[in-house]
Amino acid sequence: MNFDIGNKKLHTQGKKRIEWAMQRMPVLELIRTRFRKEKPLKGLAVGACLHVTTETAALAITLKAAGCRPLLCASNPLSTQDDVAASLVQDYGIEVFAVNGENNTTYYHHIREVLDAEPEITLDDGADLVSTIHKNAFDEKPQKLPWGSTEETTTGVIRLKALAQEGKLLYPVIAVNDAFTKHLFDNRYGTGQSTMDGILRCTNTLIAGRVVVVCGYGWCGKGVANKAKGLGAHVIVCEVDPLKGLEAAMDGFAVMPLSKAVSQGDIFVTVTGDVSVLTQKHFLKMKSKAMVANAGHFDVEIDKKSLKKLSNREKEIKPLLTEYTLKNGKTIYLLAEGRLVNLACAEGHPAEVMDMSFANQALSAEFIAKNHRSLEKKVHGVPPAIDSRVARHKLRSMGIRIDKLTAEQKKYLSSWKEGT
Repeated sequence: MNFDIGNKKLHTQGKKRIEWAMQRMPVLELIRTRFRKEKPLKGLAVGACLHVTTETAALAITLKAAGCRPLLCASNPLSTQDDVAASLVQDYGIEVFAVNGENNTTYYHHIREVLDAEPEITLDDGADLVSTIHKNAFDEKPQKLPWGSTEETTTGVIRLKALAQEGKLLYPVIAVNDAFTKHLFDNRYGTGQSTMDGILRCTNTLIAGRVVVVCGYGWCGKGVANKAKGLGAHVIVCEVDPLKGLEAAMDGFAVMPLSKAVSQGDIFVTVTGDVSVLTQKHFLKMKSKAMVANAGHFDVEIDKKSLKKLSNREKEIKPLLTEYTLKNGKTIYLLAEGRLVNLACAEGHPAEVMDMSFANQALSAEFIAKNHRSLEKKVHGVPPAIDSRVARHKLRSMGIRIDKLTAEQKKYLSSWKEGT
């Protein structure tokens, strides 16, 4: 923690922002109220590697209300909000190991600080805690393994499923990302809005009339494409999955190979979770003054090394906006150093969206505490009862009521006989 936690102005500002976020997270508030009474995590250490934002602060405060010792480090070096981190330490007594702009060495040092507490439960966003534990599992003095973990994002789930398929996953993980109330809302509405917000804050450019190329049409890509369309952009979707490509076409977007789209785009957004999406061959074909941003979890989708190699000049226009002048005379603008543009250049997802994601995190942590002895060492889905409970709480907070099936309707749906 390199920020000055004694800086009253810093942590006071952070506290106000945390309180503002918590006002817009009613589902988490309902859970927190119950946690205060029941203390389902009493006496446990819970290590979390998440984006240190106002919404994450609300989750950490909820976990502490459940009776545990929360320890928080960052899942991205550029997403930490230092005022929030300072407030969590100073005002809420929560241990935070994160500072905005930390280098790779400090980043992993902070992860080890959390793991040194030997948490019974870990919460991940990108699987860095879990992967670090697994890398250290065969040391001479390996740490005590957690009871279980949760995983917040698509990229992390992919990594963990690969680990499980190889039979190397050492403890159970709940894929919070795959909950309906997470991926449908967080990925589509949250990533869509916050990605465009990050691009606008960083560049203050007009989106209307521009050609925005979205690489990847998963839940996050759908959100980005729709928000860009809503701002008046002409949107091109590039995909490798025929089903997703077909869906994008049926949703009204132009669909074509990246090799064709690259000469048409004004703004490029990678949202694939894979490596080397935009590479040297693409940079050379881009229009001059094209803008390139990433909304995938890791900074591997844009080949920054090739971009540097192709350039004879690199200039910081403003924080997190870098101009590369290529040897062929063209210029390309890279946002957020190729890291998550929605968190580095903006504030990430709105609190209303993270309310559901973090409700799933909190309830899944409780589920692990109660059921860890019977859980297999694999990647589990969020129990449907938790997903439904989060949805019911959210509807209730919005003042919305829905119908219930009658006994006759339930009987009909559970019968194999043809209806009469």
